[in-house]
Amino acid sequence: MNDLVEVRAGIYHDSVSLMRVSQALAGRPGVSVAIVAMATELNVGLACDAGFSVPPATPGDLLVAIRASSEDAVQEAACELERQLAARGAASGSRREEAPPRTTRSAARAAARAGDATVALVSVPGEYAFLEAVDAVEAGISVMIFSDNVPVEQEILLKDRAREQGVLVMGPDCGTAVIGGAGLGFANVLRPGPVGVVAASGTGAQQVTSLLDLAGVGVSHLLGVGGRDLSAEVGGRSTIQALRALDADPATELIVLVSKPPAAEVARAVQDLGLGTKVVAALLGPGQDDLTTAVERVLGALGHEVPAWPAWPAWPAWPASPAEHAASEGASGPAGDAVRGPLRGLYSGGTLCTEAALIAGTGEFTDFGDDEYTRGRAHPMIDPTLRLEALDAVESGVVLLDVVLGQGADPDPSARLAPGVARARERGVAVVVALVGTDGDPQGLRAQAARLNEAGAAVFTSNAAAARHARELARAHAGA
Repeated sequence: MNDLVEVRAGIYHDSVSLMRVSQALAGRPGVSVAIVAMATELNVGLACDAGFSVPPATPGDLLVAIRASSEDAVQEAACELERQLAARGAASGSRREEAPPRTTRSAARAAARAGDATVALVSVPGEYAFLEAVDAVEAGISVMIFSDNVPVEQEILLKDRAREQGVLVMGPDCGTAVIGGAGLGFANVLRPGPVGVVAASGTGAQQVTSLLDLAGVGVSHLLGVGGRDLSAEVGGRSTIQALRALDADPATELIVLVSKPPAAEVARAVQDLGLGTKVVAALLGPGQDDLTTAVERVLGALGHEVPAWPAWPAWPAWPASPAEHAASEGASGPAGDAVRGPLRGLYSGGTLCTEAALIAGTGEFTDFGDDEYTRGRAHPMIDPTLRLEALDAVESGVVLLDVVLGQGADPDPSARLAPGVARARERGVAVVVALVGTDGDPQGLRAQAARLNEAGAAVFTSNAAAARHARELARAHAGA
């Protein structure tokens, strides 16, 4: 093996950009490990754990660690690294003659004085996010905190200060927002329209807004508030502000409130604000509507018909072994004996994972977007490595997984997932995919569905429908 290790002093790129660079390098022929990240203690530790010898570095330095099968492969990856970093520098660089601001506070104040910015996006390691967000709030600018691993005590302090300043904190761990048509974080391409969304959930909000878009209904704003906002500790601090902001927005005719299971007392409080705008609650939990049903209620309230949600079923539903497949050519139904096994959920979205587990009622579900899986690693909507490893480890039964499209996500998720689906089918594993996205997304909703379906997966644009399909497959074959 051939290693390349560099520490570049004083070079900063945001964590999301560097995750995408790492993913691009890791996908190159011959490259087995690629770490391109700020040289925080955590990232240096990850590189050392991978066997790299890292020279002294500070968190303000850029760490590059590449391992490949040959010197040529290392050099080709290094050339690609320079191309990727140059492209990102050109996209974010300024042509102004004056020196750019060196802190979030100075940048936020300059933008506020110029009147050309109202939202700051913070995407740094969690231990640094609080200070950067405070700088924005103190400058009178709302902030979206993409970073996770932020202590809840800091979240509460920040949101209280934001309320005093009359600005909104979206996050921490806010994966998606759409403000006046501009997407932040992981955001689907949505048509403009009358529905405002407040979401203590990233992928839950993407499911709701994607289904609305597929039904021909647009969105005014999507305000994420962070997955903990409706917890008992945080008490809906940002949710209340966001609901009131949308209530005052003349372009918003109806509001959808989306959340993974909230604290009961907080859910009651945020729904009892006496707003003038109708609010439809999409709050997951036992006995509550799933997200697709909530969207259908929204459509009804707006006088729109509920469409047939696009789906691409797999046939046969259960894959046969090679011998069974050969014996069943031309059969009119599923071939061979049923392959019995558990139901496994391998998810990138926490709310989608929760919804599927509630619907399935059984099985083992893992949210690979949870903090424990993303510490020092790209989010699974960018890097599917951990999910592919888990999929390859399943020997029988049913696997249910989500694929979330949109800006910021993997530009072609089916390119890496479809081969894993095909391998699972060859082992006798049934695969069901919840595909969340719109026809405007850059990955191409229909093209992604077709490739996954051709690999053998049953594909649904409704996560709830996918979960029910997987549940019925598992039940039918467990009892066969």
